[in-house]
Amino acid sequence: MSNPRNGDTKPPCLPRNGLVKIPTQPNGLGSASITKGTPAVKNRLCQPSSVPAILSPALAHRSDLPIPSLASPLSLATLASVSSPPGASLVGLNASGGSEQPSPERLPGSPSERQLAVDEKILNRLFWYFSACEKCVLAQVCKAWRRVLYQPKFWVGLTPVLHTKELYNILPGGEKEFVSLQGFAVRGFDGFCLVGVSDLDICEFIDNYPLSKKGVKSMSLKRSTITDAGLEVMLEQMQGVVRLELSGCNDFTEAGLWSSLNARITALSVSDCINVADDAIAAISQLLPNLTELNLQAYHVTDTALAYFTAKQGYTTHTLRLNSCWEITNHGVVNMVHSLPNLSVLSLSGCSKVTDDGVELVAENLRKLRSLDLSWCPRITDMALEYIACDLHKLEELVLDRCVRITDTGLSYLSTMSSLRSLYLRWCCQVQDFGLKHLLSMSSLRLLSLAGCPLLTTTGLSGLVQLQELEELELTNCPGATPELFKYFSQHLPCCMVIE
Repeated sequence: MSNPRNGDTKPPCLPRNGLVKIPTQPNGLGSASITKGTPAVKNRLCQPSSVPAILSPALAHRSDLPIPSLASPLSLATLASVSSPPGASLVGLNASGGSEQPSPERLPGSPSERQLAVDEKILNRLFWYFSACEKCVLAQVCKAWRRVLYQPKFWVGLTPVLHTKELYNILPGGEKEFVSLQGFAVRGFDGFCLVGVSDLDICEFIDNYPLSKKGVKSMSLKRSTITDAGLEVMLEQMQGVVRLELSGCNDFTEAGLWSSLNARITALSVSDCINVADDAIAAISQLLPNLTELNLQAYHVTDTALAYFTAKQGYTTHTLRLNSCWEITNHGVVNMVHSLPNLSVLSLSGCSKVTDDGVELVAENLRKLRSLDLSWCPRITDMALEYIACDLHKLEELVLDRCVRITDTGLSYLSTMSSLRSLYLRWCCQVQDFGLKHLLSMSSLRLLSLAGCPLLTTTGLSGLVQLQELEELELTNCPGATPELFKYFSQHLPCCMVIE
């Protein structure tokens, strides 16, 4: 698609890490990315996505442009039984609906085809086949399609991502005008991710988004310069927020958390914020009695912080992720297991000072665990796996990436776990073919990752065909994974997605 100003070719709108880019539009679509609010199953293979080229604002009103073809398994014309001749046009769309758009009478084809193309019952089923990026394009085709696509049901689970420079339009005089967010409100978005924003940007967002006061349930601020005052204003004004994420925000302090956190918040994620230390955890424990989920990446948090949790959190908190909390030791684990006995999800990823004794405390006291992440814990050995196998009978997911001291003996302990469905052993450099034999009896396994295990051979890996219930097998950077082996798997594990 050419640009009339310089003749350059505009690249297609391609996804990156689950994000899709929406061009700046004068119609309230906004300039944003849309991403799934909750990540898909961990470590899924990124499948090639059929994403159409997006029409730039400068070309939005040209009538000589064809509708972008959607490279989906079935084209839009095939699914809707409507032809798309070269002369079909993609016209602009604004928030008021005042832009000229093709009416059903002006659509190409016979009257029956035109009627079919705007039949709401058909469109309501048809549009489920398209990605979020494709839906944004389809919403620009005509008012009938926009009316169907702007139903909130098509956008459930998606979160718009708004960068600072995309929040403003530059007027002819050089002044900045905040973009219209009406299109987001019509589609009922109740969660946003704001990147690189300041206190003023957040205030502008609150003033301009119609649902900001009560309708927004989730807010994520990334790499932003929000201060204590901005954080306080945001949580005071946005009374509906129950999920809060602060990532890479280095201008707020622990005092800001004390002054702004509200008891309605049930899920909090704080990562890579340099001013977060033990006192921040004290504020969280005191001010958030209904906390169900806490994700924390903080290099300065110590064992003392884990003693701040009260009995209230003990009843409500079921998910705790402590990622790269380097100062936490087994003493901190003692405080944690006694304060939060009802955890079902626990991550100690990157807590490099935790040893087998800490894992023993977890296994003996947190019997409700269904997911345990011990990745990048170099002091974990086979002994820890024995504790896990003996006591955690409800465990469904175990992550042991980069646990370099685990051997085949540890896998023999895990083979007795009948509930385990997902096992990650990435870059466990001592695992050999003999260890894989222990896993062949685990009929409950649905996902197995052996990426980067250097000692596994083609012969040992071929035995995995005995795991007929396996749904996903990751063999990235595994020397024993040859083209012949992948062909063998395609024949004998037809229902399993093998990641090369």
